[in-house]
Amino acid sequence: MAEALGLDFGTTNTVLAVADDAAAATASVAFTSSAGTADTMRTALSFMKDKALGARALKVEAGQAAIRAFIDNPGECRFLQSIKTFAASPLFQGTLVHARRFQFEDLMEVFLRRLEAYAGDGWPQAKRLVVGRPVHFAGASPDPALAITRYNEALTRFGFPEIHYVYEPVAAAFYFARHLKQDATVLVADFGGGTTDYSLIRFETSAGRVTARPVGHSGVGIAGDQFDARIIDHLVAPEIGKGSRFSSFGKVLDVPSNYYTSFSRWNQLSVFKTSREYADLKGLVRQALEPEKLELFIDLVEHDEGYPLYQAVSAAKMALSSSEEAEFRFAPLGAAGRKTVRRADFETWIADDLARIEGALDDVLTSTGTAASDIDKVFLTGGTSFVPAVRRIFTERFDASRIETGGELVSIAHGLSLIGERDDIAQWAV
Repeated sequence: MAEALGLDFGTTNTVLAVADDAAAATASVAFTSSAGTADTMRTALSFMKDKALGARALKVEAGQAAIRAFIDNPGECRFLQSIKTFAASPLFQGTLVHARRFQFEDLMEVFLRRLEAYAGDGWPQAKRLVVGRPVHFAGASPDPALAITRYNEALTRFGFPEIHYVYEPVAAAFYFARHLKQDATVLVADFGGGTTDYSLIRFETSAGRVTARPVGHSGVGIAGDQFDARIIDHLVAPEIGKGSRFSSFGKVLDVPSNYYTSFSRWNQLSVFKTSREYADLKGLVRQALEPEKLELFIDLVEHDEGYPLYQAVSAAKMALSSSEEAEFRFAPLGAAGRKTVRRADFETWIADDLARIEGALDDVLTSTGTAASDIDKVFLTGGTSFVPAVRRIFTERFDASRIETGGELVSIAHGLSLIGERDDIAQWAV
């Protein structure tokens, strides 16, 4: 039996890693599905009716296999992605999937059961499950206690003897500290899909063993998904009715903006499709002054265009990390779905988000009385760390020689497994 299994249940990707009793090595758990073998899994689920399994049974896939099922079976497959974003939301009371209601904990369990099946004999029987959690969960008014209650409900169904929770940037710090040769104060910035988290940790080496002391933490529920939402809000939403008007009882009113807030969260479109809010939107078409725009909105939702939209946005955002301009291409919009995006405009759109990300950095330094000059190493992990405007937050404060990146997909899971084998795990659990 392995000592510890580290679970990084991420907004975008999920990774599991195992450490041995002495932490001499860590290894990611490999998953083999119809889409091939990988050691990271997209946090996505697909559900399809299957008569061969019974009247109420559903065929479920996860990760890339779920994406493939969704693409191959348009209109028949219910697709859910980034389910972690619902964890801390009191407003999320489950979603209907082919007439069956799934609560958050059910979705989390179903996802992990598929990973367990894909791992086969490689699924570890660990003594401890160490689970990453953000410093601050995503959402407008997140309830962290609710999120952990939901996590517990899902994870206890797997029968692990011990379950511990550790801040995700703390785990990334332990991953980074494996290579330290001398004492160091390390600032970790972990940019996930839904949250940006910071941890400040003091590492000291003695007799070949690294000891660690937590100094401080901070975070904010903003990261890559919020940047995606800004792109959608500026490039797509106006084409599907944002800013348009409708007539009601002799008055001309604005189409409610909350519909477009829901739409800009591309990973929540599948849930939006079954909401009362969506039903209200469909009822507005007959009253709209530009009904063709709302009809296009409804068409995008009905045809589950959330994932293709994600691909288009991600491609443009990635291109802007290396070029001053990029092409945004989203075919379902027709001619309006091909636009040139300038990096300068993108940085204007995300200016408020950058300010909040930088504000969380100020918080951890100020609350711990730490000056930038006191930081020996800055470790940036997560895909959003490649966005030039995000990178500037750090290069303007810290010497470039002190900034390192790496382990964008695996750092947290491996760090969690390393913490799980320590005798002082209680010091790191939250």
